Amino acid sequence: MSAVRNIRMLTRYNQWANNMLLDAIAALPPDEVTKKRAAAFGGMSFTLAHMEIVDQIWRAHLLGKDHGFTSRTTDALDSLALLAEKLNETGDWYIKYADSMTDPLLNQKIKFSFVDGGAGEMTRGDILIHICNHKAFHRGHIGDMFYQSGFRPPSIDLPVYIRDAFNEADLG
Repeated sequence: MSAVRNIRMLTRYNQWANNMLLDAIAALPPDEVTKKRAAAFGGMSFTLAHMEIVDQIWRAHLLGKDHGFTSRTTDALDSLALLAEKLNETGDWYIKYADSMTDPLLNQKIKFSFVDGGAGEMTRGDILIHICNHKAFHRGHIGDMFYQSGFRPPSIDLPVYIRDAFNEADLG
């Protein structure tokens, strides 16, 4: 198993898990989605917004561009439909980006500045792993919010993806 194959698989898993979660969120009563909670970022919508902002920040780092963000959070929420659209767009971008990677490119170091200050340096591969891991972490927060609301979150673990949706041939 190569690093390139694993990165490509993880970006596809990430997109699948996001879509499963977004579909489940869309089926909730709207007030549960926007409800303020003692949880990561204050609720489901704010957590989704954070995930989308972080996607944009890291995409900019990978492209060597300025992202323009001064925070990883927002006070102005997009609608659930717009958040889903943005998460899908960046998810598609990360899949295409992963598909363009080779081992030498994955090992290339990228220098960047953290939003809250300080310099950072990571390989392209480590950034892609972080993107997938970051969203998995916050999907877990949202799953907990489902339980707080009296609803069951979708089953979106990696083995479920491999069983239900993964196609090795898609990895090129």
